[in-house]
Amino acid sequence: MGDEPYSIQRLLSLRKLTRAIADLLRGQLKDHLSAMAPLFRPRNVLGDYVQGASKEGTRGSERALQELQRLYAAVAGSKPYHLANELKPPFEIINAMPEMSQVEYHHLAKSDAGNKTVLVTSPLKWTLIYAEYSPKKLKELLANQNPNNEEMHRFILHYLVLHVMTVGHPGISKLFEALRFPISSGRLAEFGDLPLTNISACVSTIRPPDTVIIENTEISGQNAFEEIINLEDLRNLEDPLRSQLMELAGSHGADLAMSAGS
Repeated sequence: MGDEPYSIQRLLSLRKLTRAIADLLRGQLKDHLSAMAPLFRPRNVLGDYVQGASKEGTRGSERALQELQRLYAAVAGSKPYHLANELKPPFEIINAMPEMSQVEYHHLAKSDAGNKTVLVTSPLKWTLIYAEYSPKKLKELLANQNPNNEEMHRFILHYLVLHVMTVGHPGISKLFEALRFPISSGRLAEFGDLPLTNISACVSTIRPPDTVIIENTEISGQNAFEEIINLEDLRNLEDPLRSQLMELAGSHGADLAMSAGS
């Protein structure tokens, strides 16, 4: 089926499957984030460098602060922000519970008939954000001819705090890896060097050939496209724990082809 041409009917079928899988996995991820909300408290990593009612020294908080300040200096001082102010604690993080924002990016689709810039959505990949600090709002802020520098500062701070807490925190990363939702760091050209904290499903989505994308946008009348499920990922989906245990059993000479009672 992977080598079949992308007819309109097949594309519709794959899109329905993709959305059904995305609905299922997005619901699971929301439940995981809600259950593990305490792990995402900024004070767990930055300690008293985050504003709060009580004092709670945190091991490694100074190192986390230095990393946060290093990242801020590199990001805020470059395109497209050009902020001169330094990052000084204590920091005010309004909402410590991260939310999910669908990953979108622009793709230049090329064909013999011409090229077209298309907004592509990745249904099984999300950016972790704090409420009120979505990529969409950041785009709007950057598009303003006279952006509010203080608001820009808050956006950068909130994205970097999440980055330092997740990508830079092995415990959280390993936990989500075990849950089959690996965390990674990504970037978008329009946001410069600002690291985005992305979280993905255990199966991926793909873009069909550009000609298929262009044809689809002409039919829909919109310069937008959703990636479709990678069927090979579904075929090859494995249980990491089972693989580890099987390897361990083999290293101890266990012949699992034989029944337990034989």
